[in-house]
Amino acid sequence: METTKNKMKVEIWSDVMCPYCYMGKRKFETALSQFNEAADVEIVWKSFQLSPDMITAPDKSIHQLLADLMEISIEEAKEYNDRVTNSAKQYGLVYNFDTAIPANSFNAHRFSHLAKQHGLQDEAEERLFKAYFSDGKNVDDIPTLIQLGVEIGLDADELKTALESDMYADDVRKDLYEARQIGVRGVPFFLFDNKLSVSGAQDSKVFLETLEKAYAQYSGKKLHQPWKLLKN
Repeated sequence: METTKNKMKVEIWSDVMCPYCYMGKRKFETALSQFNEAADVEIVWKSFQLSPDMITAPDKSIHQLLADLMEISIEEAKEYNDRVTNSAKQYGLVYNFDTAIPANSFNAHRFSHLAKQHGLQDEAEERLFKAYFSDGKNVDDIPTLIQLGVEIGLDADELKTALESDMYADDVRKDLYEARQIGVRGVPFFLFDNKLSVSGAQDSKVFLETLEKAYAQYSGKKLHQPWKLLKN
């Protein structure tokens, strides 16, 4: 696997079931594509669970889940999800809430950590988001995760062995602990070189500006003015 010890690290706390995390990924990617030093940036995805106690329910709709969580009607839940769907379209994303399966994301996070060991974590996150929001797949289901892993180039036997055990569970818990320690209350949350942060799916210009500021510090370039931790 390619070494990244000399690259500036950007850590992204995210949850596969978070619609704004997928949009945030696209916005950050837009910024990164415009960043001259993108080759010197290492992206690390970190685990976060919006609903850690959720019980996977293939027979329950996302609309019903949202209605129960927010104590609103099904109609209001559908209207909310329609607004989110329309927002996602701006970034080329297709959300199919009618077919999305409510699922606990812990196994999906373990899957991501396994992929990280093979330099395929970003591909894993992208496939998980698409599986959950677009394809109506159960991202808590081990055979489904094995299929997704094979699609991005992972070994089916390794996936089966890992996912049918508790491998990478401690890695997920470590990420969750770190999130609590630095005060992450919601996702997506982006931490640049352990110094600057951006909270939420901000405009790509915000991400680009923060990349530039963080890289200036990282590379030792003198800034024109002090830069404080961003919290939006």
